Amino acid sequence: MAKPIPKLSPDEIKRVVNAAWDALPPYEAIQMEFGLRPGEITQLMKRELTPAAHKQWAARVKGAKAPTVKAKWPHGR
Repeated sequence: MAKPIPKLSPDEIKRVVNAAWDALPPYEAIQMEFGLRPGEITQLMKRELTPAAHKQWAARVKGAKAPTVKAKWPHGR
């Protein structure tokens, strides 16, 4: 069974939803600011968005890739 989403104020919920729409991938920034894990973010988005908007957000997040980090010496070339 999924863990319940921590209690957030309506203002915090708006900020989480906006951050999730803006960031690609959104999980790291939201984790740092609000302390929500990826599963909790997904639950919150599913609860707060319309089904069509959630489907669009989920497809966008699924297709997003983390930025690549160039290897630095001495571990890379």
